[in-house]
Amino acid sequence: MKIAVIGAGNVGAMVASRICDADLADVVLVDIVPGMAKGKALDISDVRPVVNSSSGITGSEDFKDIKDSDIVVITAGLARKPGMSRDDLLKKNSDIIKDLSLQIKKYCPSSIVIVVTNPLDVMTYLVMKTTGFNPKKVIGMAGVLDTARFINILREKNKDIDDDKFLMMGSHGDTMVPVSRSKKVSKEDFIRASELARNRGEEIVKYLGTGSAYFAPSASVFFMLKAIIKNEKNTMCASAYLEGQYNEKDVYAGVPVVLGNSGINKIIEIDLTEEEKKAFKESARQIREGIAKTL
Repeated sequence: MKIAVIGAGNVGAMVASRICDADLADVVLVDIVPGMAKGKALDISDVRPVVNSSSGITGSEDFKDIKDSDIVVITAGLARKPGMSRDDLLKKNSDIIKDLSLQIKKYCPSSIVIVVTNPLDVMTYLVMKTTGFNPKKVIGMAGVLDTARFINILREKNKDIDDDKFLMMGSHGDTMVPVSRSKKVSKEDFIRASELARNRGEEIVKYLGTGSAYFAPSASVFFMLKAIIKNEKNTMCASAYLEGQYNEKDVYAGVPVVLGNSGINKIIEIDLTEEEKKAFKESARQIREGIAKTL
C-alpha cells in the first residue's frame, strides 16, 4: 500500500508521521519547497526503530514520485493567518488545487483522494471535477475534525455524554451545522459548544500567531486512512458529493458516511429537524457560492 502526502507542512508531515508510526503503509511526502519533504521524511524515518515500524518513507520535490499511489492526501496550500477566514484562501488555494489535481490524474488515476486544503468543501469539489474521478473516491476531511472538536468541548461540562449522538454537518466553515440527538446536554451547553467548535480553528490560529492546527487535523486524516486501508466500514462525518441526498445536488458538504476500501461506501441520511434542514441548506448554498467563484 502506497500513500502520497502532498504538502510537507505541519499537517502533511504529521500525517506522514502517524502513518509510519502505525506501520500502516509506505509514504511518499511531496513538497515544491526545496529540501523540505526530504528533510522531514528523513526525520520521520529515524523514528521507525523506536516504534518498530517497517513503513517506508521518502521525500521528493517531483510529482512523478507519487506514481501508482493507492491513496493521495492533499494538504498543500496556504495556511490561515490571524484574521483570515477560510474563504479568504479561496482564490489562492483553488489555483494550487487545480494544478495538483492534474498531477494526480496523470500519475495516480486509480487512487482515492482525501482533501484537507481549505476552504475544504470547495477544494474537494475542485479535485473531483478536475480529476474526473468517481465522487465516491474524492473525500474531504472536515466532519471528523469538527465533530471531534464539538464533542471535546461538550465533555468539558458533560463527562458522560454519548459521543455517537453528536455530529457537525455542512460546511467546514462558519455555517457548519451542529446536530445533537442526546438528552444529556442542555440547550445552553449545546449552543456554547457549537459556537466554540465553529471558531476553534480561528482560536488556535490566534494563539499560534503563525500556522494553524495540525495535531487534531492529522489525527482525523489518519482515522479516515485507517478505515479505508483496513476496510473498517466505519461511520463518520466527511465532506461528500451529494446527488440528491439531503435535498442537495452537485455540491460537497459534510454528512455521515461509511468509509471502506473503495472510498465512500454509503452516504447516510439522518432525519433532520426543520431548523437543521434550514441551516444545512444555507451551508450548501454558501459552498456553492465558493465553487462558482473558482470556475
